[in-house]
Amino acid sequence: MNAKKFFSTVLPVMFGFIIMSFVDLAGIAANYAKESFEVSDTVSKLLAVACFIWFLLLSVPTGIAMNKWGRKPLVIVSFIVTMAGMLVPVAFMDSFAAILVAFCLLGVGNTILQVALNPLVQDVVGKDGLTGTLTIGQALKATMSLITPILLPIFASAFGHWQLAFLIFAAISLVALVWLAFAPVEKKIDPNANLSVLGTVALLKDKTILLFFIAILILVGVDVGTSATLPRLLQEKAGLSLDQGTALTSFYFAAKALAAFAGGVLLMKTSERSFYAISSVLALAGLLLMLLGSGKGLIIGGVIVFGAGYANLFSIIFGLALKHAPDRSNEVSALLITGVAGGAIVTPLLGVVYESFGTYNASVVLLAAIFIYVLALIGLVNRTSRE
Repeated sequence: MNAKKFFSTVLPVMFGFIIMSFVDLAGIAANYAKESFEVSDTVSKLLAVACFIWFLLLSVPTGIAMNKWGRKPLVIVSFIVTMAGMLVPVAFMDSFAAILVAFCLLGVGNTILQVALNPLVQDVVGKDGLTGTLTIGQALKATMSLITPILLPIFASAFGHWQLAFLIFAAISLVALVWLAFAPVEKKIDPNANLSVLGTVALLKDKTILLFFIAILILVGVDVGTSATLPRLLQEKAGLSLDQGTALTSFYFAAKALAAFAGGVLLMKTSERSFYAISSVLALAGLLLMLLGSGKGLIIGGVIVFGAGYANLFSIIFGLALKHAPDRSNEVSALLITGVAGGAIVTPLLGVVYESFGTYNASVVLLAAIFIYVLALIGLVNRTSRE
């Protein structure tokens, strides 16, 4: 690929992963909403439900729409919806309902984006470089996520309104919208495809797709659950304030970003098999260290280990699923992105577990127990990577 094509087509598409990172606001903002509006832990976790439930409801319809209207137009629509969502908390800063509306819009925009962006990446880089490129995209997403736990405490301290930070996310959405709109990315539509909701869901009859779908549910649920639990875990076990705990969440996203960039480069040249096995074991070890650690250093060390292990898992699963059924990539993408609704399932469970046991250690136990499923897929990943 020549440099001109890279800068004119690949970069505008890859910038979409920056917008995709905004979904990480759900876990972090829940902690601020709990304090600002004096709601329970379970109620604050409704922000994650408001955001992630749309992945369950809209992913498959988006896949059908993508085949009708094309991938690039839908990505642009996702930027518009996201930008609108980021402006709502600024307009109604004293309303918890407005925060819920904002995260509903963020969820709708992010659902459309995640369904359409991954196949759009395949359009511009081809099949051979897909897994590595998706991993680099996840690295970009994690890099942007580094900023979120830093911005919210800054705005909360300096201006008294953490919601003002959403203006920055709205501005970034506008940049992404304009850049992709003028990028010479081909609009690809398959006029012979006959997609339907039932036909897409029927892909679950394929055992490989089914198991990968469950893996996405768990991976996203554990990811969002970790970012939501970590600040409170640091408050409980290390005596930190919410602002301090939230700021230290950046170590998690930094670990994911660095590991994903390294993985993206290496996955261009090597098989997914060893990466998946090592990464999944490392991630579980990190969760156990978070659980057993009694001070700030050990807990942060655990989250760094978990982030480094987690970084490449989503893109490996997603890339292998697309390769497993390349002739149905739109449907596979839509179906797997439905699994991002795991954030709406796991996060409220963490709130219930905490209120039942009165400790955030119980939440980490739940995360580690769920994550064992990811390790159980090592054999399937080995077989699928050879196809």
